[in-house]
Amino acid sequence: MPPSDSNVGLNANLDTEVGKLVVDLGLATRTEIEFCRESQKQSSDPNQRSLADLLVENSFITVNQAKRIRSQLEERKRSQLPGYDILGKLGKGAMATVYKAKQISLNRIVAVKVLPRKMSDNVEFVERFYKEGQAAARLSHNNIVQAIDVGSTADGYHYFVMEYVEGKTLYDIMQPPPVGEGRAFTETEALDIMIQMADALAHAHQRNLIHRDVKPKNILLTPQGVAKLTDLGLARATDDKQAAETEAGKAYGTPYYISPEQIRGEVDIDYRADIYSLGATFYHLVTGRPPFDGETPSAVMHKHLKQPLVPPDHLNTSLSAGIGEVIEVAMAKNRDERYASMENMLEDLRALRRGEPPIHARQQVDLDQIAQIEENAQTVDIDGPSSGAGAIWSHPVVITLLVANGLTLIAAAGMLIALLAH
Repeated sequence: MPPSDSNVGLNANLDTEVGKLVVDLGLATRTEIEFCRESQKQSSDPNQRSLADLLVENSFITVNQAKRIRSQLEERKRSQLPGYDILGKLGKGAMATVYKAKQISLNRIVAVKVLPRKMSDNVEFVERFYKEGQAAARLSHNNIVQAIDVGSTADGYHYFVMEYVEGKTLYDIMQPPPVGEGRAFTETEALDIMIQMADALAHAHQRNLIHRDVKPKNILLTPQGVAKLTDLGLARATDDKQAAETEAGKAYGTPYYISPEQIRGEVDIDYRADIYSLGATFYHLVTGRPPFDGETPSAVMHKHLKQPLVPPDHLNTSLSAGIGEVIEVAMAKNRDERYASMENMLEDLRALRRGEPPIHARQQVDLDQIAQIEENAQTVDIDGPSSGAGAIWSHPVVITLLVANGLTLIAAAGMLIALLAH
């Protein structure tokens, strides 16, 4: 029985899409496509072979490539977007699928994140999806993936269009083959990436936006070495009290890089959570492993809360002086002991890149030491003579000077005795 006119039309449309996709992906030339088209026309078989089959038969593409093309076309049918031509899948996660697409109006390549149908019925997921687009739209920085559009299709798919970045995530680069490159980052490479990320996050913080999920998977690196922060799915405005109260008691973030206050589900999460996560990411880049590991996510998070950090230069003894200081201050469990701002951390990273010591990290460590000394000094037993050389060495001021500055004050004892006597 000859095929119906409707089937012929469907097959012709499918072949047109196959031909266009094959050319767009650079798998075959237009001349090779036309050659196979002519073969179709000359065939007397009523059930003529598809263009994909003829491309395989003539060795213009492989069988696996033909399968992938068909799969991509099926994906395209499921997520048709007005004004965009879907070219292929870039990646898929639990929350969304990301496609490479062409924005027809401006003739440019973009990335499109599409929320799965099963998530589209969940009001919370949909709201968070749109908040991601709105958060990204507030930012304009060379090291943050640019937001372009957000919307939904007639058949209920929600999508977020963003800048397309040619490159891989730091996570993918570090993964062993065949998944990734299995490549370790040099100290210089890690510093260059961290400087770009600190600059990007400082930009976000100035606009009252906290990322809350800084990690290697959310940092793209181009072949030219440009780092791009992406995925603002957990981003939150610092003044969004309603969201903060709704999320109270819940740990939002990724276990390997999450800050202690995020684990505890504190309401007043601020920019220092990003400082901690950036420090954890830096740790991973220079040591080859995350700061804490465990058999379960809860075990890892417990270590963030309770276990002391193994200094990064204990794992990588070739690290320059200062790298460990910056990471340890950034990852202080008490956020009051971290950098006062992302700008301060950025200044230290740039100093390290110039071969200079980190100023803010060392000041923070000194202040912490002095505070500890003063606390201990309150419990020092200074009973005995209230004056004279015997009492001078028990005086809190002298103890503080001795321990904090490592100075030998024997030569100055007489002067200090006279000073304290007054």
